[in-house]
Amino acid sequence: MSRLRIAVIGVGHLGKEHARILAGLPEVDLVGVADVNWEQAQAVGRRVGAKVFSDHQQLIPQVDAAVIAVPTSHHYAVALDFLHQGIPLLIEKPLALNLAQADELVDVAQRRHTILQVGHIERFNPVFEDLANRPLQPKLILSERLGPFTGRSADIGVVLDLMIHDLDVMLGLVQSPVQAVQAVGLSVFGGKEDVAHARLIFANGCVATVTASRASHVSQRRMQIWGPEGFASLDFAARRLTLIQPSEHVRHSGLDPTQLDPASRAMLKDHLFTRHLQVLDLEPHGGDALTAELQHFIRCVSTGAKPKVSGEEGRNAIALATRILESMQAHSWHGQTANGFSDWPSPMGHLFSPLEAKSAA
Repeated sequence: MSRLRIAVIGVGHLGKEHARILAGLPEVDLVGVADVNWEQAQAVGRRVGAKVFSDHQQLIPQVDAAVIAVPTSHHYAVALDFLHQGIPLLIEKPLALNLAQADELVDVAQRRHTILQVGHIERFNPVFEDLANRPLQPKLILSERLGPFTGRSADIGVVLDLMIHDLDVMLGLVQSPVQAVQAVGLSVFGGKEDVAHARLIFANGCVATVTASRASHVSQRRMQIWGPEGFASLDFAARRLTLIQPSEHVRHSGLDPTQLDPASRAMLKDHLFTRHLQVLDLEPHGGDALTAELQHFIRCVSTGAKPKVSGEEGRNAIALATRILESMQAHSWHGQTANGFSDWPSPMGHLFSPLEAKSAA
């Protein structure tokens, strides 16, 4: 059986990792890497043993599939060149810069009967894969995705850069349309929003709050989910999953502290997470999520199966992100006209003095 001929377009921070992994897969022939940064392309090409190109169009007649990892603002134009030729694609998240571009990419892929997968890598995180196989109906979701400024993805704000991971996960778990969106955002470095918070209400009654920041001094990727079956806490970074469910006697009889005698009520806190609520801490086993994502793409191209994160699902995440950005732009920081994320009030003063900071250190 011949190997699948694949190219990677864009070999920057993430694209070079795609190239490294693909070069090591026995079922793949990495025929080339392309990047407008010729020195970067040459460095990656030498490292993975692949031919180097400055123009992605030179690779179109040579490949069976391609991975697009160029900056988001170029996803649309580069992807169209391949999709119009019926070449299957894995496009890094977000699918496109805006909803109109995402719609067209999905439409062209459908018309050409071509595989289109979107790189929402958390779907391949072992903690999400474990939870997705359990009978949990999300009714309340709290999500935080925080990190320091990296200098990358400057062409998009934090909603399309970071928050969209959690939007995709929520849409996949809740499986219900979003009816209402309220959002606020802040521009810390100037230009795009760098901090964002949104409250989502789904048609099935689920309520979610999602926060993202690329101006945080700590890194965190966590989600908490409550449902009638119990509670789940996901730590995407540490790959830890905590599940809590009521014991059988609580499930059938309930637990009302007001009905307990004083002695039993005093002891409740000591037995709450042993006798009344059952706790399961898991560290699901699994390999590298990026490798799993690429292997899934290869299987879909080889068999014609629908990707776990299809172009349509990538498009739906863009649609929700667009609604959040629109709500953000309509927010008023002064109580009257809309100011969006870039015109918040002037500071009243300093939160602390340099002397305080020095003393605290």
